[in-house]
Amino acid sequence: MQRTLRRPGASALALAALLTTALAGCSSEEAGSGGGSGDGITVRAAEYSWTAAGLTNGILAEIAADHPDLGVSSLATTQLDPAAAWAGAQRGDIDLLTEVALPNQQELADKAADQVDIVSETYGDAAQGWFVPAYAVAPGGPLAGLTSVTQLDDYADQLGGKFYDADPGYITTEQNTKRLEGYGISLEHVVSSEAAELAQLKSSYSSEEPIVLYLYHPHAVFAQYDMVQLEEPTPYTDGCLTTGDGACAMPSYSANIAASKELQEQAPAFVDLLTDLRISVDEMEAMQKQVDVDGDDVSTVAQQWVDEHADEIDQWIG
Repeated sequence: MQRTLRRPGASALALAALLTTALAGCSSEEAGSGGGSGDGITVRAAEYSWTAAGLTNGILAEIAADHPDLGVSSLATTQLDPAAAWAGAQRGDIDLLTEVALPNQQELADKAADQVDIVSETYGDAAQGWFVPAYAVAPGGPLAGLTSVTQLDDYADQLGGKFYDADPGYITTEQNTKRLEGYGISLEHVVSSEAAELAQLKSSYSSEEPIVLYLYHPHAVFAQYDMVQLEEPTPYTDGCLTTGDGACAMPSYSANIAASKELQEQAPAFVDLLTDLRISVDEMEAMQKQVDVDGDDVSTVAQQWVDEHADEIDQWIG
């Protein structure tokens, strides 16, 4: 028998409001390719728009299907940006958030602390910042001599006066707005979507034109292109990108999993697994390449990872 995690006050209207705020209002149910008894709860999981989130959710769906004793029959995923996902978690419409980037999403997590806990760190020390193609800063290249973010205005003409960024719903997009102002950089902040940003990179790279944009690890883009991260004169400090002037580096971040307190009560064995799950940055980037570059299906890549880590998974569950 399949049962959905139920909670007082989680009305159909509240769920409808959650879905309305989604960047991509589509949801799907991931039962895993390994089958399963169907005996357990359906976990409502947020899925951010980047590939790593889909892979993490896919891996968890496969593990749950292979191990019905964890008490989870499937993951029902809804694509949301971080702000909408955490708002849904506060309302009780979302049970699980994966790929929670900290400290980027710390303020959102703090607001939902009464309903949701960060239960594990999947990987850490993931770099993020502003990148340019290696050919552009090579000797004789159009950006030769550019090494630091503080020099960008000197190369505004070569860059077409633009700095490319990802989705407006990303917290990093807000941070980059503040960083551009803090550093006094006059480049236009071009914000649309990560897909559009990467399409612009592909176009620029194919013609060896200069471009500067925000990127983060882990990402399949680093398997496709030779990119150079610009240096930062001022290290990141707490508050710099919120109450401070923004003239500082972006922090290396960790990817975490958050679970509602009710999920912890309803499926404690599943949440225990979450606390042990580890996927390295290198492993994630290799999987992202399979999906985003080679065109493999997310569920196929997730199942492959689960098969290759079967012994570790047994230890985590045992």
